[in-house]
Amino acid sequence: MVQSGQNAIKTPTVSFIRQVVHNMNETIFGSLFTPEKQLAYLKAQTAGVRHLNQLDPLAPTAVATPLLTVTTTLPQRIERVECVLLEPETAVIPLERTAIAWDILNWAYRATWQGRLPAQPDGTLVRYQIRAIPADGGAPILADDGATFAYLVGEWPAPQWAREAIIYQVFPDRFNPGNGRVWNNVHHLSDIYGGTLRGIIEKLDYIADLGFNVIWLNPFFPDLTHHGYHASDHFSVNPRLGSIADMEELIAGVHERGIRLLLDLVANHVGSTHPYFQDALARQDSPYHDWFCWRSWPDDYVAYYEVKELPELNTENTAVRDYMFRSVRFWLEKGFDGLRIDYTLGPSHDFWTALRAAVQPLKPEAWLFGETVHTPETQMGYDGRFHGNLDFLLAQKLRDTFAFNTMNVAEFDAFLHLHEAYFPPRVSRPSFLDNHDMNRFLFIADGDTRKLKLAALCQFTLPQPPVVYNGTEVGLSQHRAIGDPDSHGMEECRLPMPWDDTQNADLRDYFRQLAHLRRQHPVIWQGQRHTLHADATAYAYAISDGAETLLVALNLSDAPQTIHLPAPYAHTFHLPPWGGDWCIVNK
Repeated sequence: MVQSGQNAIKTPTVSFIRQVVHNMNETIFGSLFTPEKQLAYLKAQTAGVRHLNQLDPLAPTAVATPLLTVTTTLPQRIERVECVLLEPETAVIPLERTAIAWDILNWAYRATWQGRLPAQPDGTLVRYQIRAIPADGGAPILADDGATFAYLVGEWPAPQWAREAIIYQVFPDRFNPGNGRVWNNVHHLSDIYGGTLRGIIEKLDYIADLGFNVIWLNPFFPDLTHHGYHASDHFSVNPRLGSIADMEELIAGVHERGIRLLLDLVANHVGSTHPYFQDALARQDSPYHDWFCWRSWPDDYVAYYEVKELPELNTENTAVRDYMFRSVRFWLEKGFDGLRIDYTLGPSHDFWTALRAAVQPLKPEAWLFGETVHTPETQMGYDGRFHGNLDFLLAQKLRDTFAFNTMNVAEFDAFLHLHEAYFPPRVSRPSFLDNHDMNRFLFIADGDTRKLKLAALCQFTLPQPPVVYNGTEVGLSQHRAIGDPDSHGMEECRLPMPWDDTQNADLRDYFRQLAHLRRQHPVIWQGQRHTLHADATAYAYAISDGAETLLVALNLSDAPQTIHLPAPYAHTFHLPPWGGDWCIVNK
């Protein structure tokens, strides 16, 4: 039995932690974890007719005539490839074959075809499909399994407040019971612990005092789970968490404190208790039948990762889109300031383009970023649909470097330089050390708070907005690894927030220092970062904007280190084992 309020965690051994290194990576990048999966993905990227949203520029403006690229790797001869323009008007645009190469993975020739789409005025929604016409008169072959591609013409930069964001992720059921209540007595980590919206309202001063200016609120919709991702209604609040009135009070409370609020949007699937799905299950002539994807009604339907409690929505259905976008507008009009978008890899780019078209006129200052657990190229494919994506790649490298110590500092620095150069500055990439779907950082760091402090110092002094999962800042860990045979799955990293003296006050104060450092020195997100020292275990860099310079130094070793920085800084850092420091110069 898991006792209410039990937050003291037995620290795992280093040897045990090493055993879960690979499981951690699988948790983050499961679909691309093994060499076999990577090989299969690479083959699929070029097999058949592939467009894969290859458009240059990805987010066209009114003056652009975007270059469209398609590849064909097929056993039959292709006579021509065409772009079929669906909106704003219908037209067929022929593509020209520009290259032929040998595709060693598919052991066949791969032809590349290109063509330009016409310029369109700002605000125009452009939708199209790609088809390859076989020379033998066979049926046209649609690119990417018949996908419809889309983009909205015109710029939509992330709002200024997003660049300045310091985000606190709140998991409602595990944050705070409120009203003087204590946590429920529970028997399993998936049970309801009893957090409420009132509990969040009561801790807004805590969040503001730490220096956070944005809250990402995990789902709060009615459902039977503790996590809220099995929604049965997108227009109300789970009664065990509170009411619409409580939500309105929460929204007012965050705004009074200068904090923004992000909605966790799940558009790919609903919970199986959703009344529309239940109606579609009960009768084949249900008006909601086509809201879902059936292999064979009623027993075999498409579900998120084949979890039967999560039927996937047919997001190509106009009624589904209307429902989902009405829900988004409902909460934005209530006062939410932006969206954290769950599982972007599910719905099509056409769907996400339509979401932007629904949100931008209503709330131009909204901030949208996605959960796209994939390669940088795939993440960039969403440019112009929303403002960016959570930085899972950086999270993996931060964990490898500072927790697992399987990547040395010089290698991390090399990755970081290329990573920051790959993404245009306009692309939002909120960073994080852990979240509600992966092992807590402190757990994989063998309980060493020094490592957590170092990783957080690096995270908070990188240009992109940092995210902190509630509890990380006070030393909350977990009992078992997510992949352990005896684990409760992802629930392992969702233990309740401690509000007593079990909080690590030193760690909490350190996170407060980092947040206020970032808020007081915009050079961190406005300046240019330069590496000054990087070897296997020591790291130092400067961030400058012409007016001031921030110096940061890190020691990832068991011995004290002294780092002498070269001119023009001429500063010396004396660092303890697994210690870090910073200073402001040239102000």
